[in-house]
Amino acid sequence: MNFKGKVVIITGGTSGIGKQAAIAFSKQGAKVVTLTVDREEVCKQAIKEIGNEAFYIHCDVSKEEDVKKAIEEVVLKYGRLDCAFNNAGIGPDGVRMPYESLTEISEKTWDLVVDVDMKGVFLCLKYELLQMQKQGFGAIVNTASIGGYKMAPGFAAYGPAKAAVIALTEMAALENATLGIRVNAICPGPTMGTELTKNSLSTNPHEEEMLKEHVIPMKKLATTQEVVNAVLWLSSEEASHTTGQKIFIDGGMHIA
Repeated sequence: MNFKGKVVIITGGTSGIGKQAAIAFSKQGAKVVTLTVDREEVCKQAIKEIGNEAFYIHCDVSKEEDVKKAIEEVVLKYGRLDCAFNNAGIGPDGVRMPYESLTEISEKTWDLVVDVDMKGVFLCLKYELLQMQKQGFGAIVNTASIGGYKMAPGFAAYGPAKAAVIALTEMAALENATLGIRVNAICPGPTMGTELTKNSLSTNPHEEEMLKEHVIPMKKLATTQEVVNAVLWLSSEEASHTTGQKIFIDGGMHIA
């Protein structure tokens, strides 16, 4: 999978799966731009690790003007956009955000999750697709979740928002199938190396053992690299006839 000289945008590219993907794309020769709302010191450290002249743009994916300007800035600098990994997302982890049912969740929390996880993907897709339609090529990967396929109690906004990401992926793939643009989604299960999983496991010392013994058929959690491997493949020419897919990297959770 050769990404030499390819221009790649990654949202949420300064931590977890996003940062691991940024590093992997960069090692393959890509020009990586991360869109993030992280603190400046976090961004600078991540860019240092990504290397290959990567840079970041402060962008709130839930705000249309932010997204529009960020895509324009990337195209102004490089003249095109080859790949996009729409990965930014938030959800309950028992630390930063509580697990809540539909009757417990506040409108404020609902709006926050839906704005980032669903609206953010929509806005990124909109402006990425507009650019890719102009140039006649492009590959996009969206981060959905096993939680968008199998609902779980306590994920009142997260589950429906991630289900919407799968639907948005299929819609975008269908509308752009003849335009040289492929759009796919990944659906990770619990993944070591992400803040969400780290926080979730920290609140319940028995959760990891429970997941391995009773929830994940392969009896192990994914690593960020295992998830990133799927992102790279879907973004590459090796997946040239693959679009509209939801790829599960969940150790078999979706069939359990």
